[in-house]
Amino acid sequence: MRAARYYGKEDVRIDEIDEPQVRPGTVKIAPAYNGICGSDLHLYHDGPIPPAPTESEPHPLSGETLPVVFGHEFAGVVEEVGEGVDGLQPGDHVAVEPLMVDGTCPACKAGKYNLCERMGFIGISGHGGGLSEHIVVDKRWVHPVGDMPLDQAALIEPLAVTVHAVRHAGIGSDSGGGVAVVGGAGPIGLLTAAVLRAYGMRTIVSEIAEVRRAKAQETGVADVTVDPSTESLTDIVREQSDGLMAAVAFDAAGVGVVLDQLFDALAPGGRLEVIALHAKPYELDITDRLTMHDRVLGSAIGYANAHDEAIRLVREGLIDLAPFITSRIRVDDIIEQGYQKLLRDRSEVKILVSMS
Repeated sequence: MRAARYYGKEDVRIDEIDEPQVRPGTVKIAPAYNGICGSDLHLYHDGPIPPAPTESEPHPLSGETLPVVFGHEFAGVVEEVGEGVDGLQPGDHVAVEPLMVDGTCPACKAGKYNLCERMGFIGISGHGGGLSEHIVVDKRWVHPVGDMPLDQAALIEPLAVTVHAVRHAGIGSDSGGGVAVVGGAGPIGLLTAAVLRAYGMRTIVSEIAEVRRAKAQETGVADVTVDPSTESLTDIVREQSDGLMAAVAFDAAGVGVVLDQLFDALAPGGRLEVIALHAKPYELDITDRLTMHDRVLGSAIGYANAHDEAIRLVREGLIDLAPFITSRIRVDDIIEQGYQKLLRDRSEVKILVSMS
């Protein structure tokens, strides 16, 4: 079968490899669409970083070294189910939670498997990937999506990231409203705003790039957008909240100046949740920013038990994922029309890749 395999920095090849066979407790899937993630871009442009293995160091759970089949944001159609698998049958549309965990570390035992000490990702660390004609996955990680279109189902994985972050910040369907600010309108920032809107929050999205502010408005995930380079986020939040300021703020940008702006917009007793990864250390005056305002600073990574909620939000019409899909390409064009295009074109939100 054909598969896109990651060999290292700026080296992804379309190879012919053996087709995987179903085993007891597993599900064989034909991937339909695979989204390109920010982590894919880092791996392609910068080279292997954990949890990706290297040519000489295998991942501790998969036992694989490079090359590995690429792609972890994917959905597809069930082809075959292994012995002992219930609740799924050939033809079902499914999204895959692309994790590999040891199940024995303290985090796993506490149900926080997103913090597994030996965490790996299908499509990054081994065990196949979404950029292939077939993949076999443990039933635990396979989520039926009903009649959801498969292109939208490929976005369930990044949506689950934002569901986890929003719930980690204490916001749920019974949150009771209030103002939330999202700093950064890339894919994760936009989806975070979508979840907040679905939970009844009034959302203000802060983003320098005009094209991304426009996307926040077009998709309806932002009640108000702000260009922090020319406007005062603090003043606009004060106006939109009747002086109460933001109950919660989310950093989806990973830049220190954005954190500064979010703290300035946060209410006394509010919470700032960091979703983005920061490449540089951030200096924080704890007394001034947190203690004297009785605030909370949190951070969230990945997801645990969030896929079912992400699927529910879409299936019940609370979130429309279709507007976030900005391009569809064939796997043969993934380098030029995928990895390279995402660096130069900020209008792209999610590029989906198909094997056919």
